[in-house]
Formats: sequence, structure tokens, C-alpha cells
Amino acid sequence: MSRRIDYGNLMHRAMRGLIQQVLEDVQENGLPGNHHFFITFDTMHPDVEIADWLSDRYPGEMTVVMQHWFENLDVTDEGFAVTLNFGDQPEPLYIPYDAIKTFVDPSVEFGLRFETQEDDVPEIVEDTPEDEAAEEEEPHDAEIVSLDSFRK
Repeated sequence: MSRRIDYGNLMHRAMRGLIQQVLEDVQENGLPGNHHFFITFDTMHPDVEIADWLSDRYPGEMTVVMQHWFENLDVTDEGFAVTLNFGDQPEPLYIPYDAIKTFVDPSVEFGLRFETQEDDVPEIVEDTPEDEAAEEEEPHDAEIVSLDSFRK
């Protein structure tokens, strides 16, 4: 059996850690300057908590904006809770980090995009001899995380 390093999963974990650090700073100090976030997430993720009317309106994915009005931001190691305003109706949300598809701060042209949502895969994957044979037949493309698509 051989080992291989799952760089894609490791990179996603590091990027989610960055999101957590940014949100923890906002929780403690508020949003600095013109910073604001567009966060797109999978509304069907089993740990997402949103109002039924929101999941009905956005089946699959939804983008929320944290900018002028938000409250009750509570950041944990697994995700964050926040209350946002939807048409003058405050709604509490809980979004786990592994449900996030994109995180963008357009004020500084910064963005992260998660190509896959496979956190259940271990960082180092053990291959059986059958897996190695399959790998030789099927070439694997490297997963490249590009920030250029979020630049103006």
C-alpha cells in the first residue's frame, strides 16, 4: 500500500481556517473600513440552519452579504452563526465552514472558491493495490486554487 497526500483537502482546511480567523476578528472588532463579505454556501448541507422560507427560496445554494447590518455573530471551530436582515426581517443563520462554496471580500479583491466539498476524506489516503492500478489508467489533474477570478 502506498500513501499520498491529499493537497486539495489540506488546502480547503487551511482556507476555512482563514475564514474563521477573519470572522473571529470581525466578531471582536467589527468590520474595518470598507470590508464586506459575500458568502455563498450549500443550503442543503445537513448542518446548515436557515429559515424554511429561505431554504425553499434558495434550494441548493445561497449568497449572503455581511456589510452594513448584521448582529449576533458567533464564530466557532465548526462554523458561524449570524443574524442578517432579509427585507426588514431579521433571520438567524448557522453556516458550517464546510458548507461554504465561496468567500469574497470585494473591497480588497480577495476571494476563495471551494471546488469540492469532501471533508470526510482523510488528509493522507491509503491506496490499495487495486486503487494504484486504477490510478495508472486514469490521469489525475492537479487542483489549482485561483484567486484571479475574483480580481477586477
